[in-house]
Formats: sequence, C-alpha cells, structure tokens
Amino acid sequence: MSQGHTVSRVSAVAQYRWVAGGASGLVAGIGMGIVFHAGANLMPFVGALYGWPTVVGGWVVHLLNSVLAGLLFAFVVSRPVFHSQIESVGESVAAGVVFAAAIGLLSTGLLLPVSMSALGVQSFPEPLVPLPGMLGSLVVVASVGVAHLVYGLLLGWTYAAARTRGAPDRVPSEA
Repeated sequence: MSQGHTVSRVSAVAQYRWVAGGASGLVAGIGMGIVFHAGANLMPFVGALYGWPTVVGGWVVHLLNSVLAGLLFAFVVSRPVFHSQIESVGESVAAGVVFAAAIGLLSTGLLLPVSMSALGVQSFPEPLVPLPGMLGSLVVVASVGVAHLVYGLLLGWTYAAARTRGAPDRVPSEA
C-alpha cells in the first residue's frame, strides 16, 4: 500500500471520528436539554450564563456546548490508551456515562460557580421551578444529575452506532 493511500485513509478515519463525535454530542445534547427544560426549566438560566436569558438562548448555547463536548469525547476515546478498551456498544455507553459525569462535576462544581461569580449572581434566579425552598433545589439538582446521565447514555450509544455503521476502513496501525 502506498504512503499516500495510507495518509488519506488515516485522514478519512480521523475526519469520521470528528463527525461521529459532533453528531453524538448533538443527539445527546437534545436528550439532555429535554430533561433540563422539562425537569426544572433550566434553559433560560443556561442562556443567562452566556448573556442570552431566554429558552432559545439556553438551547442554542447548550447545544453548542454539547457538540463541543461530543468532539472532546471523540478525541479522548480515540486515544490509543482508551481506543482498545472501548470496542463494544456497552463499553462505549459506559465511557459516555463516565465522561458525562466528569463534565457534570466540572461544569456544575467549578465552571457554574465561577460564571455566577463573574456575573455577580449570588443564587439561582427564582423561580427556576415552581416549588419552594429545599424541594425546588432538590428538583434542580436531580434534574441536572439525570440530564448528565441521559447525555452520557446517548453520547456513548450514538458514538458506538456511528462508529460501527459506515466507518471508513481502519488504518493498518489500528488493526
């Protein structure tokens, strides 16, 4: 096999992984967004973190972040140390759930407080949910947790489905 052909196959595989990651992030983001929106009406709050405090603004920035996270997932799982460990659909789904949990901890535990501080926001806007006090807070926390679980499940499953359907031939070094 010529070197030029090998380079073009490597390029095709890499491009396919990026497309699979972005598409998987979009599908997972839609599922997660439905939980955010229906569970605790969080979309206006998500949008407000980016200066667009509407449901539409929340969806736009959430889906953009979801696609970027999907691309990051594709990058991480395609590294040789992980690639050989994530070959089945179940392994891909497990990787998606672990990845979403890490993203959830990072975004909710670090980035959200930093963003709120930068915006001068002391607490969540009221009412995020039509429930008072601690019960409302519990619904928000549960919604965020379930939303990240949904994201991880859909991300891993969609990525595995995309990888097994129509993927270009593997390059010789991946065989």
